[in-house]
Amino acid sequence: MNTEDYKKLIKSNRALKDEFFKESYQSPIPPEERADFKSLHCFEPDLNYRFELELEEFGEKEGLKIEDTGGNMRDFIRSGKFTFKVDTTSCHLYAYKSEEGEDRLFIPFEDATGGKDTYYGAGRYLDLYEEGKTGAKWILDFNLASNQWCAYSANYVCPLIPFENILKVPINAGEKRYK
Repeated sequence: MNTEDYKKLIKSNRALKDEFFKESYQSPIPPEERADFKSLHCFEPDLNYRFELELEEFGEKEGLKIEDTGGNMRDFIRSGKFTFKVDTTSCHLYAYKSEEGEDRLFIPFEDATGGKDTYYGAGRYLDLYEEGKTGAKWILDFNLASNQWCAYSANYVCPLIPFENILKVPINAGEKRYK
C-alpha cells in the first residue's frame, strides 16, 4: 500500500469513528456534548509509526494486576513483548490478554506526548487481533492508537498504564487529547 492510500484508509476509519461518537447511543461522549462534537483530534497518519513485528511470546505467561482509574484491580496475563525502534531509540511494549486463549492483544501505553498533545497520564491503547496479522507478524500501528473511554466521560473506568509500557519517546501518531 502506498503512502497516500494508507493515509486515506486511516482517515476513512477515523471518519467512521467520529460518526459513531456523534450519533451512537453507545458513544462514550456524554449525550449533552454530542451536538457540539465535530471530530476527534488526531495526528496526521505517518507510516513511520506502523510496524510489522513478531511477538516475543512468553513460554510461561505471568499474571499481573493492573489498577484502573476507579481504584479497582484488574487481572491480565502478560503474553509477550514487541521490540521496535522509533527513530534510533530501541523500544519495547508488553502485550496483555484478559484470559488465556483470547485472540486480542491489549497494549496500553504512555509516551512522551502524554500530558501535552495526548490524554493525561492514563495513556492510550492499541488492540491487536489475530485476523490482522500478516503471517507470523502483528501489525503494531500507532496511527490507530486511541484514547480510553474514560477520556470522554467519568462514567467509564480504564486500566492505568503499567510502568513497563511507558515509552520515553514521543509517539506522534493516533488520537490526541479530546479537549
